[in-house]
Amino acid sequence: MIRHASLAFSAPQHAAVKAHLFPGDGKEAAAILLCSRVVGTRIKLLVQEYLLVSHEDCERHQDFLSWPGDYVEQALGLADQDDLSIILLHSHPGGLFAFSQADRESDAQVMPAIFAGRAKRHKDTIWHGSAIMLEDGAMRAQLYDEHYRAMAVDMVGVYGDDLRFFWVPDRFVPTTTSRPMAFSDAMSDELGRLSVCVVGTSGTGSIVAEQVARLGFGEVILIDYDRMEKKNLNRILNSTLHDAQTRRLKVDVISEAIQSCRSQVSVKAIPTGIGCRDAILEAAMADVVFCCVDSHEGRQICDLMASAFLQPLFDVGVTIPVRQRGPDLFSILEVAGRIDYVWPGGSTLADRGVFTPSSVAAEYLARADAAVHAARVGEGYMPGSHEEAPSVISLNMRAASACVMEFIARAFQFRHDPNALRARTLFSLAACEEEYAPETDFAKAKNLTLGRGIKRPLLGLPSLEG
Repeated sequence: MIRHASLAFSAPQHAAVKAHLFPGDGKEAAAILLCSRVVGTRIKLLVQEYLLVSHEDCERHQDFLSWPGDYVEQALGLADQDDLSIILLHSHPGGLFAFSQADRESDAQVMPAIFAGRAKRHKDTIWHGSAIMLEDGAMRAQLYDEHYRAMAVDMVGVYGDDLRFFWVPDRFVPTTTSRPMAFSDAMSDELGRLSVCVVGTSGTGSIVAEQVARLGFGEVILIDYDRMEKKNLNRILNSTLHDAQTRRLKVDVISEAIQSCRSQVSVKAIPTGIGCRDAILEAAMADVVFCCVDSHEGRQICDLMASAFLQPLFDVGVTIPVRQRGPDLFSILEVAGRIDYVWPGGSTLADRGVFTPSSVAAEYLARADAAVHAARVGEGYMPGSHEEAPSVISLNMRAASACVMEFIARAFQFRHDPNALRARTLFSLAACEEEYAPETDFAKAKNLTLGRGIKRPLLGLPSLEG
């Protein structure tokens, strides 16, 4: 997987811009995207704000558009506040999925003015660019550096109840009219262009990592600070007795397993917790995130990343609560799993009560008290008991598979019902029941981190700047 740049939208942003660019009169229209940036192995532009250029202020035709420079000046003023990139976007109602000669000539005139308007106080490398949109929402974009050299944006991602990926047809097979069919070779081919991050590589995480690797993701980022122990061997895939005896890092065990079965894959093993700034910046480069941790703090970080970096987030959890009925007698109350799908701009894990400020604080205090922390870790999957090595791989398999299938269903639609009805899945193996909650079931608080990228403090948490 060799990619240079991508552009990410939340679905509501994309829908609002699309409605403006295609008012139904068959004429071109314009908007300006203001994007934060994440720069690592490639450039990621994240739509933070947008300006809609009034139709009345433009000269509009089916294959020609002219609009006043006042809007560019307004965009420059807004972009200067957070050092944002500016993308000039217009529609192609005629269906041309390419930049015309007129588009290139316009860029040659406007881009120098945009770069000249950048404040001198911003020292980091910046890119501005242009983009086009077709009536079905398909997009392609290109970026310019300060020397006005053009670079194609490989993929434009639109993330909501459904996941849409628009690839530059010069390098990738066009998918503007239809998505690849689920479970097909075409699906595997597209996954080979995407990057996935698995946060937590223990019980459910090792199983999720196994699946995304064998499905064909081009890059797999693994994040976990922990080392192998003998008690892990009954639930971590590909682990061996030697791994436990030598206390190998879990991410190294999983990374080695992935590379032993696939040649065309890039694996990054990050041996820290997700609460580390460096780990967050590595995770920021992923197109999709799977959260497989059992801590409130870890889920909070993943939740904030999904908003800040416009990433689809799939969170999985399992539990087997028990009740003590005597000195050495326990009974199982439930065998359950939960899968939450969070799209940037939708309800968050915080909105859904998966964690709360008080639960994150309580977890921090427990870590500070070694005895309390050890007791909670000892309970692990089975609150109310003291099973140190519970035999939960079958439950983990069920939950991890449902989590990855949730991604497939949204990226390569195959469900009979709309994906919006499946924001949360709860299953009970004790009661043999499965329940679903739609996105509309969850009230959304104001999201202050949406599209903010790596603006300081990172994720809005001063503790990450220490």
